[in-house]
Amino acid sequence: MKKFFILGLGLILCSCGEDNSIYGKWVEPVPNMPDIKQGFYLEQGGRAESINMATLQYESWEERDGNLILKGKSIGNHQTIDFTEEYEIVSIDKDTLKLKRDDWEIEYKRCEDC
Repeated sequence: MKKFFILGLGLILCSCGEDNSIYGKWVEPVPNMPDIKQGFYLEQGGRAESINMATLQYESWEERDGNLILKGKSIGNHQTIDFTEEYEIVSIDKDTLKLKRDDWEIEYKRCEDC
C-alpha cells in the first residue's frame, strides 16, 4: 500500500510543472512593433478577452475537432460586426501555441503577466 501511495504522489508532483492546457494568455508581437504584444486570454468556461486589441474584441472561444474557434466583435468605422475565426491547433505545449488557417501559421507565446 505504501508503494502505491509514493508512486501516486510522485506522479502528481511530476505533473504539476507541466501546463499544456489551452487556458491562459497567449500573445504575439504586433507586426512591425516587436516590443508590443497582442493576443487573447482564453478562460475556462469559454470566455475570451482580447489583449492589446481595441478594435478586435474576443468574447468567447471553444475547442472542437482539433480547432480553436474564437468569436467576438470587430469595432471600427462607426459600426460593430460579429465575427468568428477558426484555426487548426497545430501544436501546444506549456509555452507555445501554434495555430494555422489556410496557408497562414501563427505562433503565440504564453504570457503570465500580460
